[in-house]
Amino acid sequence: MPRKPNISNDPAELRRRAEAHLPVRRKGQRPKARQQKSAADTQRTLHELEVHKIELEMQNDELQKTRDELEVALGKYTDLYDFAPVGYFSIDESGVILEMNLTGAVLLGIERSQLVNRRLLLFISPTSRPTFLAFLKKVFTGVTDQFCEALLLKKGGGSFWTIFRATSVVCPKGPRKSCRITFGDITQRKEAEGALRESEKRYRTLFELFPVAVYTCDASGVIQKFNHRAAELWGRMPVSGDTDERFCGSFKMFRTDGSFMPHARCPMAEVVSGKLRVVHDMEVLIERPDGSRVTVVVNIRPLKNERGEVTGAINCFYDITERKQAEQARRRIEVLAASNQKLEQEIARRLTVEQSLQESEQHLSRLLEQSSHMQEQLRRLSHQILNAQEEERKRISRELHDEIAQAMVGINVHLEALNHEAAHNPKGLKQKITRTQRLVEKSVESVHRFARELRPTTLDDLGLIPALHAFLKEFTKRTGVRARLTAFAAIEELNIAKRTVLYRVAHEALNNVASHAQASRVEVSIEKLPDSICMKVKDDGKSFEVERLANARGNKRLGLLGMRERVEMVGGTFCVESAPGQGTTVQVEIPVARVRKDALKKSATATLKCP
Repeated sequence: MPRKPNISNDPAELRRRAEAHLPVRRKGQRPKARQQKSAADTQRTLHELEVHKIELEMQNDELQKTRDELEVALGKYTDLYDFAPVGYFSIDESGVILEMNLTGAVLLGIERSQLVNRRLLLFISPTSRPTFLAFLKKVFTGVTDQFCEALLLKKGGGSFWTIFRATSVVCPKGPRKSCRITFGDITQRKEAEGALRESEKRYRTLFELFPVAVYTCDASGVIQKFNHRAAELWGRMPVSGDTDERFCGSFKMFRTDGSFMPHARCPMAEVVSGKLRVVHDMEVLIERPDGSRVTVVVNIRPLKNERGEVTGAINCFYDITERKQAEQARRRIEVLAASNQKLEQEIARRLTVEQSLQESEQHLSRLLEQSSHMQEQLRRLSHQILNAQEEERKRISRELHDEIAQAMVGINVHLEALNHEAAHNPKGLKQKITRTQRLVEKSVESVHRFARELRPTTLDDLGLIPALHAFLKEFTKRTGVRARLTAFAAIEELNIAKRTVLYRVAHEALNNVASHAQASRVEVSIEKLPDSICMKVKDDGKSFEVERLANARGNKRLGLLGMRERVEMVGGTFCVESAPGQGTTVQVEIPVARVRKDALKKSATATLKCP
């Protein structure tokens, strides 16, 4: 605020001050006037003049000081006026701009000198002009401040929203009326208000279309707002703000156990009263006026002001009746499914038992069939063995008759001839004796061969390997088929029964090679496995169909079945492999450890093919 001039309005005070300065000025003057004039009036006149002069000088100093202060204050006022954050206009009743500050010119985008004496209406949008003219009329006819929002046009085509505030004043230069107007850019506020209105509109639309029921209460429980979904679930349309209805708009409420729930004790009342801080996923049953009931899930949060005081609450709840019905149906289905599963399990168990019985019957039938088949095989085998024994007896008898008997007859004839020859021709006796010795040697050799075929003494005296070597040597000499033996020395540690089986199988297999294979080479190999001994007799001769031979009748398979029977007697396995171009391999596996009689392997089928 500029300081007021310190000029006294009291003449007595001003005179006193002037007289106080008068002695100071007279100290440097000579008292010539008093000496020359002695008249009293002259003295008083002079005194008055001097006092008035001092008064004028003092008034002049005060005025100069006041002017300086006013100039400083005017500069400050001008700066405040020009650089204020809002624009200032002074206009008359016709809307002509009398003066304005720099901020107003900047807002309009025009030099201040170009705005003076122009009508402000030119810078107002046509859509806002009627409002502005009505505003001016109120300003110049009233005494209170007036407000008006208008869209101002800027130089260059831009525009912005502003709010005018005006006060009517009287022009000091005449009766012409004017008013002072302040305005500022409120475009952002208008945009924010528009966005807020749009947001409120969208919120209200969302509030109404929201599939979840929503309503709010004030601190006393009076319902303030609710959406359409809430009214649907309540089955009625309560009146907003009705003090007779509090906390909930439903007709009745019940707990999940079926007990009645008063409105004053419902979840919303508990939250509004502060007994519960929040309610999360609580199930409540609502009964409508028509008697129907729905199950809803309630979620409630309190509404608080800036001081943290509860001013109300908002409740969001949704219908789960179908879900509850589905859960009940699902539980019933689960119970039925469990019962059905038990029935299915019982049926499956009975079917399994029935199938097991059928399989057992089938198995028994197969066993009976196999037993009958094996009995038949045993009968045929017994017959074949008897026939073979008979054939062997015939062969041995024939051999004895053809070789041994003839040799003995020849020896007898030669001995009789020797008796006659000794008497009549002593010189030819030595030659006759030599021929007789040859017949005896041939007979002894035949006896030895018969003994080897029945039971080689080498097997008992020297072991399996020497016996096989001797037999292979005789086999090659007899058939011309090259034979080779590969074995390991520890084979002799086997008991005599197992070694006998190996020898008999090799003997029979080689006889089959000589009789049927038309082979040029045969190999006999005996090797040690982790728990057994494996012997293979492999030739390069003709092949045959193993299965067909195994199922053949008569003497065609006697040798193979006999070999298998021998091997199975000691707990081993016997098989044959035969393929065109690869010859035939007879394979035998005999366990090293002693096998109990009840654990002996017995083939249930007639197959001889290796697995």
